[in-house]
Amino acid sequence: MPLRPRFLPSSLFRKHSRHFNVLAIESSADDTCAAVVNSSRRILANVVIKQHAVHEEFGGIYPMSAINSHQQNMPYAIRRALDDSRLDIVKDIDGIAFTRGPGMPGCLSVGMNAAKSLAAALKKPLIGVHHMQGHALTSTLTSWPNEPKYPFLTLLISGGHTLLLLAKSNRLFEILATTRDESVGRTFDKVSKLLGLKWTNLGPGDALEKFCAEEIEVDHPSVPPFPRPLHGQLSYSFSAFHSHVTNFMNEHGGHEKVDILTRRALARAFQTAAVGHLEEKLILGIDLCKSKNIHIADIVVSGGVASNQYLRKRLVSCLAEYDRHTSYHLSFPPPHLCTDNAVMIAWASMHRFLANESDPYSIELRPKWSIEDL
Repeated sequence: MPLRPRFLPSSLFRKHSRHFNVLAIESSADDTCAAVVNSSRRILANVVIKQHAVHEEFGGIYPMSAINSHQQNMPYAIRRALDDSRLDIVKDIDGIAFTRGPGMPGCLSVGMNAAKSLAAALKKPLIGVHHMQGHALTSTLTSWPNEPKYPFLTLLISGGHTLLLLAKSNRLFEILATTRDESVGRTFDKVSKLLGLKWTNLGPGDALEKFCAEEIEVDHPSVPPFPRPLHGQLSYSFSAFHSHVTNFMNEHGGHEKVDILTRRALARAFQTAAVGHLEEKLILGIDLCKSKNIHIADIVVSGGVASNQYLRKRLVSCLAEYDRHTSYHLSFPPPHLCTDNAVMIAWASMHRFLANESDPYSIELRPKWSIEDL
C-alpha cells in the first residue's frame, strides 16, 4: 500500500490556524523556485534560480538542459528558502506544496520528487497545485486588503498559456477564451529572437519590451500593418503576429541586415498589435459576463507577460475607454511575482491545508491539465 500523509490532528490545526507555514516548490519550466509563505499572508522566503544562461543559445527552453539544471539547483533553492525564512523544516514547516502541472514533464518531476521525499521523510502533509491556479490567485495575496472579490475575470498570460478565465472561487474556474495556436509569451520570445535581441536577466520577452521602450528616434520607418486575427471572436491567435514579423525579416535579409530603426519600429508595431489583441478579448469577456448577468468589478492580470509595463498601461486605458461609468479594479501582482515562482504555489495550496486536506504521496503529475478540472 502506498504511504499516505497523516491528516493534521485537530489540536495541531488549531495551533497553526493563524500561522500555517508552507514550503512550496515550483519547477514547471526553466525556473527553479522554492518559497515559504504563511497563512497570515507573509512571504517569508522567495527563491528563484533562473536558467537563461543555459537556454539563450538555443533561443528557448532546451528540455534536457532544463531538467539537469533543476536537479542541480533544487537542493540549493530549498536550503536558501529555509535559511531566508529562518524556519526549521521539522518543527516549523506545517505542509509542503509543489507544482503538479501543467508544464514540462521532466521539469515537473524534479520538483515533485523533491516535495514527495521531504513530505514523506518528515511526515508532513503534501498538496499538488495547478500552476495556472497559482497565477490566478496571486493577487488575492498581494493586493490584500483590497484583494479581488469573486467572481472576477483573470487574464493569465505567460510563455505556456494565454487564458481568459472567470474565477468563481479559489478552485472553480471557467475558461472563456484560450489560444488556438501559440501563447502570447511564446510569440514575444520568438519575435525577440527574430529581431536579434540579447536576452535580459528576465529573458527574451523582457528584452523586446525594453527595446521598444528605448528613446524615440526622429525617423519612424514604416512597416506593414499587422493583421487582426479572430476579430470579434472570444479566442486568441498569436501565430499570425509571429508570421508577420518572420516574413518581413526574411524579405529584408534577417536581423543582421535590417537597421536598428526599422527593427525598433517593427518591434513596437508588434507589441501594439499583440497587446491590442489581448485588449479586444478582455472586452469581449466582460460583455459575455454582462450578457449572463454576472457582475464583474475585479480583473486580475498575471503570468510572466503581465510584468510588461506597456501592457499594464494599455489595459488601464482600455478599460477606461470601454466604460467611463464603471470603475473596474485592475490587479497586477508585483513584477517579480508575475513570472514563475513558488510563492503562488504556496498560496494556492493554503486553503486546502487549512481545510485539513492533503494529497497522497503517490499523487501523479498532470503535465496536461485544464484548470476547469480542479
